[in-house]
Amino acid sequence: MLKPRVIPCLLLRGRGLYKTVKFTDPKYVGDPVNAVKIFNEKEVDELILLDITATPEQRGPNYALIEDIASECFMPLSYGGGVTSMDQVRRLHRLGVEKVSLNTAAFNDRQLVREACDTFGSSSVIAAIDVRKTLFGKYEVWTGCGRVNTKVDPVGYAEELAELGVGEILVNSIDRDGAMTGYDLPLLTKIAARVDTPVIACGGAGSLEHIREVLTGAQVSAVAAGSLFVFHGKHKAVLINYPSPGELEGL
Repeated sequence: MLKPRVIPCLLLRGRGLYKTVKFTDPKYVGDPVNAVKIFNEKEVDELILLDITATPEQRGPNYALIEDIASECFMPLSYGGGVTSMDQVRRLHRLGVEKVSLNTAAFNDRQLVREACDTFGSSSVIAAIDVRKTLFGKYEVWTGCGRVNTKVDPVGYAEELAELGVGEILVNSIDRDGAMTGYDLPLLTKIAARVDTPVIACGGAGSLEHIREVLTGAQVSAVAAGSLFVFHGKHKAVLINYPSPGELEGL
């Protein structure tokens, strides 16, 4: 049995790393290149880097910064944020990004998703879905970094993305982002049961037990977390960290 992938998910805002709570209240946590160097030493499985201001600011990726990060990154690197064209996908791959994550662009342009998968291979394309629950308990897909409510059902949308050929689907709970209270197991279970495409759980990890729960309860293929790997202790002091090999074997 393959050991599960446990992936730090880092948020770029400008040239710094930040962590949000429910996609708001960004808190500065450090320099991205320094964080990558620490994760190199800790031999993490892979790294997800998301620029949370690129789409709202209607701009493309910061290629110079991404190149600096990729040149220091000794593990597979995924990048998302502001990617809207094949030229951008191509340029990111040339910089050393192994997987490109499409979120808002995937929702607005299904052809881009299909073309990226056909051109670079499914394993190089991640489709990301940001989900928020309504007051009545209904799940809905949000785009634009949590600013636009599409009112689309995430389960059906995940099936569409799987049919387009994406290699993985990153499912992020806006309600649980930064809360550290555990993953949204019902949501993840529904999506993982309906698609053959590997699902990455994101949003809510506060402990290794939360990771264990989602791996066994929702049958996801991998887990991503932010706060768990950049904060330490009840006062959330900034400290880049990652589980030891022994801790990961226990998951």
